[in-house]
Amino acid sequence: MIRFLKSLVLLPIAALVILLAVANRAPVPLSFDPFNADAPVFSVNLPLYAILFGAVALGIVVGGVFTWLGQGKTRANVRYHRREATRYEREANRLRAYAPESETQGPYTVPNTNRTALPAPR
Repeated sequence: MIRFLKSLVLLPIAALVILLAVANRAPVPLSFDPFNADAPVFSVNLPLYAILFGAVALGIVVGGVFTWLGQGKTRANVRYHRREATRYEREANRLRAYAPESETQGPYTVPNTNRTALPAPR
């Protein structure tokens, strides 16, 4: 079902992209010299669709890089909390060997939270 919906959306978009490329295949000058319009230092003639597709691809890459950089603190927090959870799990497993066996195997109240939790499997 999802494959059908993807096709339903992506096929018209692909058709429009192909039509855009066919309709705009004439070369246009792309100049990177804003001060000398008559004889630019660096200029290249490319089809208009290539310039448009390149600009879209560059925008996707730049947006992805800045999004990745912006999420650096979140990734660092996740790494820190994952290490802490692993450390606490190892410590709990180590201390479980010294804990006396409980007569009741049912749920117990977690201190300071008023919640019940099931005991860890042994």
